Amino acid sequence: MNFAPIPTVAASDVPADGFLLDVREPDEWAAGHAEGALHIPIGEVVARAGEVSEQAGDARVHVVCRVGGRSAQVTQFLVAQGVDAVNVDGGMLDWAAAGRPLVSDRGEPFVL
Repeated sequence: MNFAPIPTVAASDVPADGFLLDVREPDEWAAGHAEGALHIPIGEVVARAGEVSEQAGDARVHVVCRVGGRSAQVTQFLVAQGVDAVNVDGGMLDWAAAGRPLVSDRGEPFVL
């Protein structure tokens, strides 16, 4: 069993053009999310892992949830699959606190 530390990055350090995978539930996503993020709820990640690899290509995958717990699990799974993935430490709460933009389901600016 591998107990290597899960790679993490601060929300403020995610590149503006970075590939972001949001693993929150649909209601959390609808409440506000990063524009351009790929939304795959945590319960669907295993079945849709190929979609992540296909859309990310060679880009690093920045995985985010509300505070960082679920995204840490997904990051661990993706790394085990050979994907260059990092957990966004502090999740969407830190994303919003860092002043990173959020949008609603209609693409309008949103404040968490």
